[in-house]
This record gives sequence, C-alpha cells and structure tokens, in this order.
Amino acid sequence: MAEAAEPGSRNDGVTRLLADLNAGTPEAEERLIRLIYGELHEIAERQMRAERPDHTLQPTLLVNEAFLRLTASKTFTWQNRAQFFGVAAQAMRRILVDHSRRRRTAKRGGSERRVPLDANLVAGNAELDFEDLNEALNRLAELDARQARIVELRYFGGLTIEEVAEVMGIAASTVKRDWQFAKAWLKTQLG
Repeated sequence: MAEAAEPGSRNDGVTRLLADLNAGTPEAEERLIRLIYGELHEIAERQMRAERPDHTLQPTLLVNEAFLRLTASKTFTWQNRAQFFGVAAQAMRRILVDHSRRRRTAKRGGSERRVPLDANLVAGNAELDFEDLNEALNRLAELDARQARIVELRYFGGLTIEEVAEVMGIAASTVKRDWQFAKAWLKTQLG
C-alpha cells in the first residue's frame, strides 16, 4: 500500500527510516525512535489513563517494550508509517493484556483490574478487564476479523477513522460502518 505523503513530510521521513531499518542501516532504529517517540508515548498515555493509579506499568515502559518488540524481528518488512503504527497498536494491546494476566496470576484470583472503556467504544461508563476485552475481540475476530482489527487500531492504537482506513487500505466509510457495528457487538458481549 503506498503512503500518501509529501516529500519532506513527517510521514515521508518515517517511511524512509522504515526502509532504512529494513535494509539494516545501523543508525535507522535510533533515528526512527527519535522521530516517532512522541506519538507512541501519546498512545501509551491514552491507554494508561484508563489504568488504576498504582499501576506498575508506566507509559514510557509501555513505549519502550512495544518498540523493542516492533524492531526485534529482522525478518519483518516495514511498509510505511501507517502500517508501523497499526502494528504498534497490536503490540501495546498484547503488552497490556500480558501485564494484566501476570498481575492476576500473582494475586491468585485476587481483585481484577478494571479499566474504563472509551465512551466511543461502549456507551456509558462501563468498566471491564483487559482480558475480558481481549477475549471479546478474539471472538469478534472469529466473526469478522476486519471489525476486530478496527477496534484494536481505534481503541488500543488511538488511530482516527482516516488513519485506520489508511492502515487497512479500505474506505473511511467502511471503517465508520464497521466501527459502529463492532461497538454495538462489544456492548452486548461485555455489558
């Protein structure tokens, strides 16, 4: 999928650095993190606002762990900025779910961590556990993988409708329609 970016723009710079990373350019990883760190940190902060105040995972640690996972695979080929941030959303989701599972295991069935859902995902001030959301997303993926991916990118990645459309290579109107359906489906599953 080609990325629509003006030469010299931030998108063009990220895509160029991803190509350098694919080629094994030594300094590409360091230059990439400097360019995108702020955006990744904003996504992590958005996710961490939903966490309990004494949460041991901080946004900076979430960003660092996600970035390490993203750049660890030398066999993965990066296409563009949109794809990178889409995969970053998946990585952050997995990290938060894994952290929740470790905490729950450590407490041996103690109190579950609840996170408020974005009002755009489920109406009202419903709260749910990351593991519950993860399980519901996995069930949704069995029914409609595209809708589950849209939820993941919107909720965990903080991407806009237009950014999701770019990452997935589909029309923004399709993203809007699927987003509405997925929110309704999740509300019935989690409510």
